[in-house]
Amino acid sequence: MQLYNTLSAEERAALIEESGKQRLTLSFYTYANITDPQQFRDELFLAWNKLDVLGRIYVAKEGINAQLSLPADNFYEFKDHLESYDFMKGIRLNVAVEQDNLSFLKLTVKVRNKIVADGLNDETFDVTNKGIHLKAKEFNTLLDDPNTIVVDFRNHYESEVGHFKGAITPDVDTFRESLPIIEEQLKDHKEDKNLLMYCTGGIRCEKASAFFKHKGFKNVYQLEGGIIEYTRQIREEGIESKFIGKNFVFDHRLGERITEDIIAQCHQCGKPCDTHTNCANEACHLLFIQCEECAATMEGCCSTECVEVIHLPEEEQKARRRGIMKGNQVFKKGKSAALTYKKSGEAIGDTLLAAAPKVKQVRKRERKILIGKAEHYYTKAGVGQFAACAEIKTGDRILIAGPTTGRQELVVEGMRVNGQPGDIAQSGDKVTINVPFRVRLSDKLYRLLD
Repeated sequence: MQLYNTLSAEERAALIEESGKQRLTLSFYTYANITDPQQFRDELFLAWNKLDVLGRIYVAKEGINAQLSLPADNFYEFKDHLESYDFMKGIRLNVAVEQDNLSFLKLTVKVRNKIVADGLNDETFDVTNKGIHLKAKEFNTLLDDPNTIVVDFRNHYESEVGHFKGAITPDVDTFRESLPIIEEQLKDHKEDKNLLMYCTGGIRCEKASAFFKHKGFKNVYQLEGGIIEYTRQIREEGIESKFIGKNFVFDHRLGERITEDIIAQCHQCGKPCDTHTNCANEACHLLFIQCEECAATMEGCCSTECVEVIHLPEEEQKARRRGIMKGNQVFKKGKSAALTYKKSGEAIGDTLLAAAPKVKQVRKRERKILIGKAEHYYTKAGVGQFAACAEIKTGDRILIAGPTTGRQELVVEGMRVNGQPGDIAQSGDKVTINVPFRVRLSDKLYRLLD
């Protein structure tokens, strides 16, 4: 049985590009009782390798935590496999805001003691007694309450490029470090304040909210689905974003832009910038923010010392890094005396330093009704398939909208209903429509009203 990767990252990237297939990047997690994590890990690898799934997945006796990508064509087969396990039936899949076919280049499924390293003894408190989950609109409302304290339970390099306005951003390298710091900082507000917490996809807050309720905090709330789900909801429902900047993600992209605000600086020159990179020196690999000009001047390195190293003969570079483990620098630390403009903790502010070059589009007020959800796109035929959840008729003026697709308006000139030509579809029908663009699984179908 093949239980490991046989292709290099470069070989995998070439195959992805040659295939021409759209890939979806998504994440999910769930806490569950897994008796044999190693067997579970092997089952996942064998099944997902056949579906061309790539990503980073952690399994433990307490559950699963996954960030991955897969061909859009394999999405439903993948979902069916997930739901073949009782504890993953109906699991929420957080689809990335910005898609990138090269977000992951290998499949890694690891057995861990915990799916998130929280440093907690779960036997000392009830991990199921969690904080109240809030959707985007509810989260915004509570965020505006003067009796609310909002806490970012991510690491310093995540909050530096983007966070919710007014959030406490602990100066920590790991999630486990933030728990005692926040507990001490808020010890006098256990009963008189709303403790509102968030993270990338929600998993860290699942445990943190239970921990803080155990510690005596009375009013504990968490953002359902984290920043990823929040972004989907605000874009779909036209809600104001209280999150500013970028959402840091743990894959090749290193970030998804939520708003056009740039609140961070190049760590080397101080120019407004929120583009993370890893030092080109393989023996360093430090995660830091670098603008295009500094990337050219410093040759992708974090310091002059590293620039000198990358010009050494390859064999000497290998000899220097032999036995040195720097892999954790990929998504950790980001601190160095050479990084003059690095900010973390209380130094992180809400001040807009610049706007991303992309022009903001103002969403016009419009009346629309949700009538379907995208299920598939047939590339050669140029046909989108939708699951109808309301009546759809030939002649309807429709809107197809999604995080990657954007907003596409057209008129239904013809369609097939459950495989047959038809003029009217009802809720539950499968509808195919000719569309002059690719539709994606995250897309919604609306009827526009006059």
